[in-house]
Amino acid sequence: MEESMPLGQLARRLEEVVSELRGLPVDVERLEDGELVRRRIVEAAATAREVRAMQPVGPAETERHEHTSRRENLDALARGLRMRTIVHAGVLDEPRKMARIRQLHAAGDLHRVVDQPIQQLVIFDRTVAFLQFTPVAYSPGALAIRQQSLITALIDLFEQTWERAREVTEPARRLSSREREVLALIAEGRSNGAVARALSITEAAVGKHVASLFTKLEIPATADDNRRVLAVLAYLRGTAR
Repeated sequence: MEESMPLGQLARRLEEVVSELRGLPVDVERLEDGELVRRRIVEAAATAREVRAMQPVGPAETERHEHTSRRENLDALARGLRMRTIVHAGVLDEPRKMARIRQLHAAGDLHRVVDQPIQQLVIFDRTVAFLQFTPVAYSPGALAIRQQSLITALIDLFEQTWERAREVTEPARRLSSREREVLALIAEGRSNGAVARALSITEAAVGKHVASLFTKLEIPATADDNRRVLAVLAYLRGTAR
């Protein structure tokens, strides 16, 4: 069986898809206004039977908007809509967002968590997808995609990411956001120096983060074990976040 693409490569491929879509004149509509995007999403949700979504870390929604969005999702789930959502691990640090995830997850909107950056995306059935087209999470504007070949590609990206993501209810050891970033880069095979350059921090700071995550993951220094490898294994199993 062909091995799934690593999540870091998936994220980069999704960015490539965004770039490719910008020049397409058929079945791809550029929506600049955030409120228009929201209206289109609500319209699509009204008749959809299945939804796949990716939600990156972004600025907090207003309480009113968050309540409205949660109520709409709960009503849709009660009507029988099947929903799966992939969220970035950063949302687990925000109590209000985590409370929303727990409520929706219990109602049937199944959630999984990833540590790598993800693009904001929502796919309704195999009919239409809304894809964020700027690198800033939750920024206004999106591409409304109806071209079937592109929707199929986006669904494939979602399913591969879903397969590698961990359950939102799965117990995990608590790492800081920076420690998760460091561990994700170590999992890509990078040295401390390469991690420092990628995160624009000093190599000494990387060393402190690595030592901290070894402690939190309870990986002692021994003559027989490679602690970096053991930390990566914990990361890949989803027991480190």
